[in-house]
Amino acid sequence: MASANLRDELSCSICLHIYKDPVTLKCGHNFCLACIDSVLDAQEGSGVYNCPQCRAKFKKRSALKKNITLCNIVESFQTTHPGQEETGISCTYCIHSPIPAAKCCLLCEAFLCLNHVKVHTKSTEHILKEPAIFLQKRKCLIHKKVLEYYCMDDATCVCVYCSVGEHWRHQVVKLEEAAEVKRDELRHVLHKLRIKKEETENKIWKLQELKREEQKKTDDEKERVTTLFQDIKRQLEDLETRIMEVISRQEEQVLLPLREQIQELEIKKDMLSSDTWEIEELCRMTDPVTVLEESDIIDFNDGEETNKESSEGYVIDCGDPEEGLISEMLDRNVSIITCLIKRIDMQKAKEILLDVISAASNIYVSHDLKTASIGRIMQNRRIGPKRFGGYQVLSTVSFSSGQHFWDVEASKSGGWVVGVCYPSIARIGEKSYIGYNKRSWGLYSRHNSHQYTVIHNKNEITLPRNVCCDRLRVYLDFESGQISFYELCERQRHIHTFCTAFTEPLFAVFSIFRNFIKILD
Repeated sequence: MASANLRDELSCSICLHIYKDPVTLKCGHNFCLACIDSVLDAQEGSGVYNCPQCRAKFKKRSALKKNITLCNIVESFQTTHPGQEETGISCTYCIHSPIPAAKCCLLCEAFLCLNHVKVHTKSTEHILKEPAIFLQKRKCLIHKKVLEYYCMDDATCVCVYCSVGEHWRHQVVKLEEAAEVKRDELRHVLHKLRIKKEETENKIWKLQELKREEQKKTDDEKERVTTLFQDIKRQLEDLETRIMEVISRQEEQVLLPLREQIQELEIKKDMLSSDTWEIEELCRMTDPVTVLEESDIIDFNDGEETNKESSEGYVIDCGDPEEGLISEMLDRNVSIITCLIKRIDMQKAKEILLDVISAASNIYVSHDLKTASIGRIMQNRRIGPKRFGGYQVLSTVSFSSGQHFWDVEASKSGGWVVGVCYPSIARIGEKSYIGYNKRSWGLYSRHNSHQYTVIHNKNEITLPRNVCCDRLRVYLDFESGQISFYELCERQRHIHTFCTAFTEPLFAVFSIFRNFIKILD
């Protein structure tokens, strides 16, 4: 068992035989010189070399250094274990104590140990070969002679009598020569198989990389949907809290006057009960003088007037003064939540680039058309009908249908506007500013204000939410007529949603007064 393990350690991982002229690569693995040369030759045109065992990569072909120590170990092993580990065949003549066979005689059909090889006849008829179990296959079935030749025409092994007999007109070569030719063919096939194996491994590697990328996209999408629904749940909880507060206030406004009127009527009820008891007592009296005297004291109109007064004064207002407010809150927030749910189906907008033709001369646009900033020097740009007079630039693409979103990076300290606009927006003057007309909608962050302002048609709303991060997302649902803004902090947070009906294609529009705005990939 120990010798078997040692033989495994001394075997080339390419040809699976004992090392022949073992050499070492930079990674430390050993191979037969001929085997590794063949592999490196196959990798010559790929521009990179790989170790067949550990797949380590080398930019240059490794200088193959002979492993002298390993050579000595292999030589010592082959001397002490001649053929034993290859076949496990014992000497035919060593009956009492089996000794591993070193050779076999094809003529004698016997296995020989080292001692018997020395005394075996050296006649040419006695052909010594490496030990092989199927000796009968090495002899001609017809002439019972050793197979020494190979007929190339019939592709069969033949003996000397066959070569001058039925195969005498055929191309016959020595068995070793034919075997060497066959080995060359097999090496050629092996070379092709190794190339195909390497190509298959590369395809597997690329597919695994693609799988990892797709898995990452899927994980990111799952995280996005989780964040989205957490945001929806939070907004629903906030909406529930606000509506319950409104209902509680409404309840107090309705029930308080009802409680006061009930208390007042309870007092009047007690007074009426008292009067009723007194009159019932008078009715039971038999003395007419007492009845007449006592009845003069009682005001018979009191109860009637009281009842009349109660009937007229008992007005219960069960109206719902804040019902309109609740409906408005529900409608508005349900609209926003519906917009949030639609974000699941939204796709990231096709690549958005900045349109230099529309850029104002004081706007500097980067070479990749992704970043806009205030330039210290006015750009030498020709004035045209599409160019803004100052501080603004459009996107190169427009949107006339579907749901889309794009991400931007802007300074926390403010001095910028992001939004959308129609292509018919004015290009010069106040009417060209984002939100100062009916043709644009924008989110402002003024310098050092730390708060957002949304604006459309000159109607500005300063939002209570403070600026938290420098990454924003703009969502557009063209059919629903909604444009929404979100912060991309640790979790996506809703800033504001415009609701309208779009009548023209929409461009992304950017305005910069300080710092920069960058469109993110």
